[in-house]
Amino acid sequence: MGHTLNATAGSLLGFLHDRPMTGWDLVAAAQQRIGEFWSLTRSQVYRELARMADAGLVEAGQRGTRDKRPYQITDQGREAFADWIRQPPAAETIRFPLLLTIAFGRHLPPPTLAGHIARHRIVHADRLTAYQQQRRQLGDTADTDPHAVATLDFGIAYERAVLDWFNDLPPDLGTGGSPGDRRSPYPR
Repeated sequence: MGHTLNATAGSLLGFLHDRPMTGWDLVAAAQQRIGEFWSLTRSQVYRELARMADAGLVEAGQRGTRDKRPYQITDQGREAFADWIRQPPAAETIRFPLLLTIAFGRHLPPPTLAGHIARHRIVHADRLTAYQQQRRQLGDTADTDPHAVATLDFGIAYERAVLDWFNDLPPDLGTGGSPGDRRSPYPR
């Protein structure tokens, strides 16, 4: 109680509910489990671990091989996490670098802008395929974590929406599409 957590600290405490982890383990867990929609840098992780250790929210274990130190959540950390997770989440902020480039696209030669768009279209199509594969692997059994399913389903819907947006871009952006071209670029 009394500890106001930021989202980075809150997510780290969430991971530490599973088991003690080193900073390296936490970075890897974040990249794997939330990396597509929430970014954490290595320096943020270590900075937050130090702050949380000072505040008594985590406890550092003995240094192991290669000077790695596992951290475990304390009872005080569990209380702080419970307070944090109960709070209404802030509204999302769109940070889509391609949109920024398109906003100022009149300053680019059309083939350059079209190349940027084409590369991003591939990234989103590949991401959709990866999400769909992960979703199939999760399955629909009683053991399936509904929170993981909901998160993955959002990723699938988001990537489909982005790919639909690519299809609807005006042809004068150099994308080569036409306004009536509504072919689905992704598997259902």
